[in-house]
Amino acid sequence: QVQLVESGGGLVQAGGSLRLSCATSRTIFSLYRMGWYRQAPGKQRELVATITSGGGTNYADSVKGRFTISRDNAENTVHLQMNSLKPEDTAVYYCNAILRTPTLMSDYWGQGTQVTVSS
Repeated sequence: QVQLVESGGGLVQAGGSLRLSCATSRTIFSLYRMGWYRQAPGKQRELVATITSGGGTNYADSVKGRFTISRDNAENTVHLQMNSLKPEDTAVYYCNAILRTPTLMSDYWGQGTQVTVSS
């Protein structure tokens, strides 16, 4: 089992910044991959950014150059630094973790945190 606790969402004006954090109950190195997804009203959940246990990162084209995913190994926390925010970034942001064992790959999700960007 993996517990994920998100924090850092809120209301910000366009052009502003927010930093999301996701604390995990397991050490980051024990997780195959962690990431952030988002879901806007009436839309499907979409990938924002991921980071593997080896440190490799991946970003959605819409956030490249504006968002940065990073991890704090000592605190078992993954961060998403969001700069130059746009109204279209408004969504509920979910932390995701993938736990991989020799026989199973399991997905875990946080409760979500609201990010609202006003124009």
